Amino acid sequence: METRFQQEMRQLKMTILQMAALSETALKKALQALFERNIPLADDVVARDQEINLLEVAVDRHCLRLLALEQPMARDLRFIIGCMRIAVDLERVADQAVNVAQRAQFLGARPPLPPNQALEQLAATALDMLSSVISAFINENVSQAADVCQMDDNADELNVKVLKDLLDYMVNEVPAVERSVQTIIAARCLERAADQATNIAESIIFIVKGVNVKHHCEQ
Repeated sequence: METRFQQEMRQLKMTILQMAALSETALKKALQALFERNIPLADDVVARDQEINLLEVAVDRHCLRLLALEQPMARDLRFIIGCMRIAVDLERVADQAVNVAQRAQFLGARPPLPPNQALEQLAATALDMLSSVISAFINENVSQAADVCQMDDNADELNVKVLKDLLDYMVNEVPAVERSVQTIIAARCLERAADQATNIAESIIFIVKGVNVKHHCEQ
């Protein structure tokens, strides 16, 4: 039989997974809206953001209650602290999804820019990192979390490539400057989402191994 504390810990994990699912869905929809110029889908991403915000508040309250009433130690303490950190990063992923969706609202109402392969690769990388880090959390897989950390450099490089491509394009296409700037902002949001996936990976390593690898993510 599970103790009450074990039930509370299991519920905490389920709430984090609910947040993760909603954040991942928001980012996927925002990118679909951006690439398919789907303004109603972008509107939906913006409208649903509050649900994720409320879940972050619920996680925070749950964790603080467990810390105050149960006085957990060792692995349990690390799990609670790690969940508080992960909830913050998931909420920020959702914020980046909203930012991308807002760019999609703007760009979808204007003539399209030429396809940008680096932006498409950056979108795929950010989604892959988020999906992988959620799997690592579910399975407490330190190796998979470390792999996510290694992917962050690629996301950074792709963000720079998008910036360079669009700066070159703006030189010759002055009327496209505003649209290009909005696309650069979208790329930056994706790079930030990749950073947040890396932060989550660092928290997973902290939970499982008790090692603080913040800003120095490795196994």
